[in-house]
Amino acid sequence: MSQPPTLPEAVRAHAASVVADARWVRVDLDRLASYDPQVEQPAAPALDPSRHFLDGPEEDVARFCLTLTAINFGSGWFPTLRKRPGMSGYFTVASSLTDRFRAEGPWSNEELRALTADEVAAVMGQRRDHELMALFAQALRQLGGWLGSRGALEVVREAGGSAVALATLVGSSMSMWNDRGFYKRAQILASDLSLAGVASFSDLDALTIFADNLVPHVLRCDGVLVHDPLLAAHIDGEQLLTNAAQEREIRAAAVYACAELSRRTGVPERVIDMWLWTRGQAPEYKARPRHQSRTVFY
Repeated sequence: MSQPPTLPEAVRAHAASVVADARWVRVDLDRLASYDPQVEQPAAPALDPSRHFLDGPEEDVARFCLTLTAINFGSGWFPTLRKRPGMSGYFTVASSLTDRFRAEGPWSNEELRALTADEVAAVMGQRRDHELMALFAQALRQLGGWLGSRGALEVVREAGGSAVALATLVGSSMSMWNDRGFYKRAQILASDLSLAGVASFSDLDALTIFADNLVPHVLRCDGVLVHDPLLAAHIDGEQLLTNAAQEREIRAAAVYACAELSRRTGVPERVIDMWLWTRGQAPEYKARPRHQSRTVFY
């Protein structure tokens, strides 16, 4: 009897199926065949120690990774955030959480379960009535409820050294992580724990890219992804994307393209993801609008 597909295998199969039937987005296979995903001076994937809490006890660092991943979404709201000088929305959130951990330590499970939007807004330096703060609080309460009495490293040990098992565990256990078809945050958790040096996984290279709105934006700017003119005009006009089929096709095309790049180059998809995400921080990519979708998954 054949085994059911693993979570990453299911993500790749989903992406291939969406791309095969896509109406709004296509992968330029000729461009993909010659595309070099590396940045000019490719570095090993890493977390920025000035913007991520990496200098505490292992349990606290693991809890930081779990807490940050729980709220690693909201790109569709980022244009409305008060950002720290020179920082993107993501780094504003990560740096704010890092400051909280350095000043007061992590939230306990009990504290997570009782968090309010006002308390989260105070940590993030945002308006108390900002919609994203309420969603962050909801996500953190859900995390605290799921953890129960367990520590972060206990959860890691439950995965038995498997990044795929950890992604499957969190992706199936919490509704705000259940990003069906993509599982962006469920997969990135193991990667970040590994980069933070508090966990080791034997199968990290089995993960797909962490499908958000930046990697497909870079691929679009570089000519690998080609959008229907109406979709392109919508994105370039900086309008929120509310068409679920369009949003799904954009992310699926990025997953599919990076899986193909990985097969051609031998570079793991998670590393290609980091290269393209890093490339997307350059001014020429930031100067062009990327798709904005208000979702709890990225």
